[in-house]
Amino acid sequence: MFRKIRNIINLFFNKSRNINNEPVNKVSLIVIIIIDLFILINVFSGLDSISRWYLSPYQAYPCYTSWQNYQQNNNQDRDFLIVSEALNNNVNLPSSYQESSQGHLGEISSICVNFTSLKEQINQPNNKLIFTSIEDKQKQITSLQEKNKNIRSQYDSTLLEKIAGQPNNLSINQVEAQKARLELDKNNLNISNLQGEIKDLKQQLLTTPETVKFISFLNSDTNFNEVKKGYDQASFWYPSIQIIFQLIFLLPLIFISLFVHKFAIEKGYDLLTLMSWHLLVIFFIPLLIKIFEFLQIGVIFKSLLDIITIIFGGLVFLINYLYIFIIPAIGFAIIKFFQQIVFNPKNQASKRVEKSRCLSCGKKIYHDHLHCPHCGYSQYVECHNCHNLTYKLMPYCSHCGITQNINIS
Repeated sequence: MFRKIRNIINLFFNKSRNINNEPVNKVSLIVIIIIDLFILINVFSGLDSISRWYLSPYQAYPCYTSWQNYQQNNNQDRDFLIVSEALNNNVNLPSSYQESSQGHLGEISSICVNFTSLKEQINQPNNKLIFTSIEDKQKQITSLQEKNKNIRSQYDSTLLEKIAGQPNNLSINQVEAQKARLELDKNNLNISNLQGEIKDLKQQLLTTPETVKFISFLNSDTNFNEVKKGYDQASFWYPSIQIIFQLIFLLPLIFISLFVHKFAIEKGYDLLTLMSWHLLVIFFIPLLIKIFEFLQIGVIFKSLLDIITIIFGGLVFLINYLYIFIIPAIGFAIIKFFQQIVFNPKNQASKRVEKSRCLSCGKKIYHDHLHCPHCGYSQYVECHNCHNLTYKLMPYCSHCGITQNINIS
C-alpha cells in the first residue's frame, strides 16, 4: 500500500517537472510556476464571481433582517425606530434593489419589494419635517442633561466646601448651592416639556396614513412568516447552488485540459504534455477545496446536523466523528474509481498497442523495440505456454492466444 502511494507521488512529481523524462531547467520551471500561480488566481477569481451569480438569501430577501429585528424588538418605541430608518435613508431602495439584481439569477421577494415600497412612501417632506423637529428637541434634551451633569458635580463640591467652612470668595466653583438647585429644577422642567413635545410629535408621525399602512403591513404575521420561510429555504439551498455553478465553471476547464493532455501524449508534444498536466492539477485543487467546503456548509452537512441534533440532542460534535470516517471512505472510493476505470493500465495498454506506443509513457515506438527508447520500459513478457514474447498487460498471448497472467506492476 505504502509502495503504491510512494509510486503515485513519484509519478506525480515526475510528470510535473520532467519533459521527455528529463528534468526541466530551473528558468523554465520558474516560468511554469509563475504561469500556474497566475492561472490559479484567475480560477479562484472566476469561482468567486460565478458563486455570486445567483442572488444570495440576503439579496433575494432584503427586508428580512430589518423585519426580524422589528418582530423581536420589545421596545415600546419600535414603531418609531423603524419609521426613523426610512426617514434617515436618502437612497431610493426599490431602484437600488433592482440594480443589485441586474446581471444575477433569481428574483427578489415580491413581499420585500412591497415592504420597501411602503417604507419608501414614509419618506415625505412633512414627515421629514416632524422627524427633524424630534431630532432637534432630542439634541436640546441632551444639551440640558449635560448641563445638569456639570451643575451636579459643582453642586456636590460646593456642599463639601460649605461643610468644611470654606469662604465663598475662596470657592473654586462658579455656582452656589442654592443657585445650582434652581438651575437644575429649571432644566428638568424644560427637559420634561421637551419630552412631552417629542411624544406628541412621535404620535403625529405614527398616525400619518403612509406610516399607519406600513406599520399595519409589518404586523402581518402571514407576510413575515412567508418571508422567513423563503429566507430559510434560500439559506439552506444557497451553498448547493453555489457549488453547482462553480462546477459548471471548473468542469469544462478540467475536461479541456484532460483532452489536451491525452492529445499531447499521443502526438508526442512534450512541452504541451507538461503544461496541460499542470493545468489539470491547478483545476483540481480548487475543485477539491470547493467540494470540502460544500461538505462543511452544504445540504449534506445541514441534513446530517439535523439528524444528529434529533437523535443525540446537543452532541453536535458527533458530526465531526462522522466526517472523519466518511471523508476517507469517499476519498478511497474516488481513488479506486480512477484506478479501475479512468486510468486503468489494462485499458491504456490496449489502446497503446493499437497505436504502436509505449505501454508506460505512451510515446511512439516501433514493434521490434523490446524496450521503450524514451523511458526504458520493457514492452514484452514471455508467454507461460508457448514461451514466445508477447505484450505486457494484454489479456491473451499474440502467438498462441492463451490467457496471460497480467502483472500490472
